[in-house]
Amino acid sequence: PTMHSVLTRANALVAYTMSVLASLTFLCFVSTFFNEYQVNANIDTVKVVVKNVPDYAAGKEKNDLGFLTFDLQADLNPLFNWNVKQLFLYLTAEYETPNNKLNQVVLWDKIILRGENALLDYRSMNTKYYFWDDGNGLLGHKNVTMTLSWNIIPNAGNLPRITSHGKHSFSFPEAYTTSRVM
Repeated sequence: PTMHSVLTRANALVAYTMSVLASLTFLCFVSTFFNEYQVNANIDTVKVVVKNVPDYAAGKEKNDLGFLTFDLQADLNPLFNWNVKQLFLYLTAEYETPNNKLNQVVLWDKIILRGENALLDYRSMNTKYYFWDDGNGLLGHKNVTMTLSWNIIPNAGNLPRITSHGKHSFSFPEAYTTSRVM
C-alpha cells in the first residue's frame, strides 16, 4: 500500500480542524441567537434651549442648534452573556420637519465592554455631539423623540441593532436663547 505524503496528511488535518471549528462557532452562535436583548431605559430631558447660529461646516447660513441636558437610567447587565463582547450604545433624537420627513441625530454614545459596569445612571448629562438641524426646524418643535439603542458585538454571530423599551418626547422652546448655554 502507498503512504500519503506529509502535505496530504497536513491538508487533511487542517481541513478537518477547520470543519470542527466552523461547526463549534455555528453552535455558539445558535446558542444565543434566540435571546431577546431588550431592557427598559428611562430617558428625561432636564434643560432644552435652541440657538440660531451660523453652521460654518455647511456654509455660512444660520441653522438651529439645540442644546439639552438629559437623565438616563438603564440596567444593561441582562444583555451580557458569554457571546457578547461589548455593547455600542447610542442616544438618538428623531423628529420631522417640512424639509425632511425623518431627521435622526445621534446625541451621545458609549461603548461598554463585558465585565464593565453596565448600570447606567446619568443625571444632567450634556450631549456628546452637536444637535444641528439643517435649517430652522428646531425652534418651537413640539415632538422630538429620544431613544436609546445599541449594537451587540458578539464573539460569533450577527450584529443586531436593538432599540430599548422606553422613549422620551420633548419640545423645543418658542424663542431662541441668546445667552451662553451649558
